Amino acid sequence: MSDTPVTSHRNTHQYLRPCVEACSDCHKTCLNTAMTHCLEAGGKHLEAEHFRLMINCAEICQTSANFLLSGSTFHHHVCGVCAEICDACVKSCEQVGGMEDCVRACRECAEICRKMAGEQS
Repeated sequence: MSDTPVTSHRNTHQYLRPCVEACSDCHKTCLNTAMTHCLEAGGKHLEAEHFRLMINCAEICQTSANFLLSGSTFHHHVCGVCAEICDACVKSCEQVGGMEDCVRACRECAEICRKMAGEQS
């Protein structure tokens, strides 16, 4: 066995737990916000592009957490995409307004996912 995977695993491990937690929190927050706040508020909260983005963000966050927990060697790819989608969700939620919890969760998730994406195995 080569030392490279072990070294990469140690570097990745530094961010593993915080990333799984941030992804799980973002998944829960986006899904809950979409299904409660947005459905109740209506109007621009239910515009197809915004609502779809929130659901997509929740799903990629759950997928990222699953890839990390399974030890997938592809986690850095998924985390990179997750960060990109979280950034888009932040922008959309800020434009719609009144979605501070979702903005916070997406920002935190994007930040740590970018770190994980940089720790390629």
